[in-house]
Amino acid sequence: QVQLVESGGGLVQAGDSLRLSCKASGRAFSWSAVGWFRQAPGKGREFVAGISRNSVTKIYAASVKGRFAISRDNAENTVFLQMDGLKPEDTAVYSCALDQSRVRPTDAPADYNYWGQGTQVTVSS
Repeated sequence: QVQLVESGGGLVQAGDSLRLSCKASGRAFSWSAVGWFRQAPGKGREFVAGISRNSVTKIYAASVKGRFAISRDNAENTVFLQMDGLKPEDTAVYSCALDQSRVRPTDAPADYNYWGQGTQVTVSS
């Protein structure tokens, strides 16, 4: 069983930065791909970024490419999402997810086995 706990969300102004963390329990973390997703009020879940187990492969949604950076520390069972140049349209609940069956990340929520509860990010204009 894997548990994921996100932290680092908050209320910021447009142009500010935040760093989200996703701490995992369980041994599966080190051999699993991890993704970040977000969901804004009244909208569906949207892929944000994903990282392979060895950090070689990183993928991003077009809307965040060049502003967000995903990384991981397998020794600490933690994945990070550095978010720079935040915009009001980035406002959402951000959740991390773990895919035990793939070494490379995908952008499909259905591919991920475990999900965290999420952390709120609010960007004011």
